[in-house]
Amino acid sequence: MNTEKLIITDMGSDTPRCVSQKSLLCLGIESSCDETSAAIVDDNKNILAHIIYSQIPEHQQYGGVVPELAARAHILAIDEVIKQTLERAGKTIKDIDVVAATAGPGLIGGVLVGWMAATGIANATNKPLVAVNHLEGHALVPRLKATSASDSAMNIDVKFPYLLMLASGGHCQILLVRGVGKYELIGQTLDDSAGEAFDKIAKMLGLGYPGGPVVDKRAKQGNSKRFRFPRPLCDKPGCDFSFSGIKTAARMLLDKTPESNIDEEFINDFCASFQAAVVDCITNRLHNAISDERVKSAKPKTLVVAGGVAKNSAIRNAMEKLATDFNMQFAAPPMNLCTDNGAMIAWAGIENYKVGNTVSKPVAPRPRWPLTEL
Repeated sequence: MNTEKLIITDMGSDTPRCVSQKSLLCLGIESSCDETSAAIVDDNKNILAHIIYSQIPEHQQYGGVVPELAARAHILAIDEVIKQTLERAGKTIKDIDVVAATAGPGLIGGVLVGWMAATGIANATNKPLVAVNHLEGHALVPRLKATSASDSAMNIDVKFPYLLMLASGGHCQILLVRGVGKYELIGQTLDDSAGEAFDKIAKMLGLGYPGGPVVDKRAKQGNSKRFRFPRPLCDKPGCDFSFSGIKTAARMLLDKTPESNIDEEFINDFCASFQAAVVDCITNRLHNAISDERVKSAKPKTLVVAGGVAKNSAIRNAMEKLATDFNMQFAAPPMNLCTDNGAMIAWAGIENYKVGNTVSKPVAPRPRWPLTEL
């Protein structure tokens, strides 16, 4: 890969809400999976610059992320991404007050690249350094609302405590968010994550990678009642998920369907039916979570969805309706802040810096790092 051929996306910046020469500026770096990203965010919730280099083209031919290829791509892209972020914001490294980077969880090769870059910058400039838990980046980014968002779910002032559905390709959890670094696990998947299930269904149907967006698009054109997939655990108490049974049922249905019958209408209906089953499981478990005594005692006023799966239109719509049923607000990040990005890491860096969570001794990046261990 030649760095001169890197396709880097400028995600733009917000119109400043409150421009102040005293604003705290954080450079955030994200490299935990297949996006190399950096952003500069201030403590007035303005995104001054946000750059993403996506590796999806490199991994599509394999149907998923190849860790070694991802690590090499991060190495080649990281310097250029940081450089362009500073240029886009009209800042130099001297203007930055705090440096933050993902220190886990994630593919350890990629995490190391971003973390070592941030450590080098912080040490060379004597700036404070924040080790951000990638999941906390997702968990806190709904508090970094977009200034120009037309979707009301993006313009909610999300205050602690709130109930969070964190769903991505690797994680699916319901968390009570009491504050920065204060997370209580209410429910989690016992097997596959929701994002993983969508990716595997897309692969079964030959729809490519990543699977979530294309399944959602196809589902909008399909009949969700044509096929009946199971709803695991929906007849059980508790808040834990299970998606492997839906995936297995989908595989069995495809195996017994003649190839000549798998036309565009079949695929659309299949995606719609599968997605409906996933949505039913999520809303059922969230209903139980809202009724859980731990959640009821905390009295959260906002139901939040975050993570890559938060881009799914059916899940967003179902959660918004559920929130309304329980007299709660519904909040979600803008679409460009749902998947892995540097802006969420920069914002988490600011939130942690303000409560004194900075690096005072060497930090070893971690491939696994549950939010409950913060």
